[in-house]
Amino acid sequence: MKRSGRWHHWLYRGGRPNRVARAMNRAWRVLHSSGLVKCLVTLEVAGWRTGRIISFPLVAADYRGERYLVAMLGSNANWVLNVRAAGGRAVLRHGRRRPVRLEEVEPALRASILRRYLDLAPGARPHVPVDRHAPLEEYERIVARVPVFRITPSS
Repeated sequence: MKRSGRWHHWLYRGGRPNRVARAMNRAWRVLHSSGLVKCLVTLEVAGWRTGRIISFPLVAADYRGERYLVAMLGSNANWVLNVRAAGGRAVLRHGRRRPVRLEEVEPALRASILRRYLDLAPGARPHVPVDRHAPLEEYERIVARVPVFRITPSS
């Protein structure tokens, strides 16, 4: 494993951010929310236990005219649990706040989206056990472990 991969695994050991990662995520939320970088967003969703609004800096992958959020840490990532508990209702910040609905994509449709995501999110690469240049068949082996959500406007 490359040095940067070890660093990223240390930050998210056990699928959860450690203290350093949480501090870095708080700082990244400012940039992600600003709207200055096209694919960077901040997800705001009610916590599944507390109901308190929690913010997560994420990368929104664009694929075939749609936008998607990918859970690099898998199904037990806090934001995934929160989105599922909220019935997909959330807010995305990218310059301004927009209410959205996040619809989970079935595994059979995730491989190409996951490949696009890895092109856009270098920090996620150590957490996804497929090389970003691998053929789609390699991605199809892991799609059940990596949740993907389609972003749709909420009214």
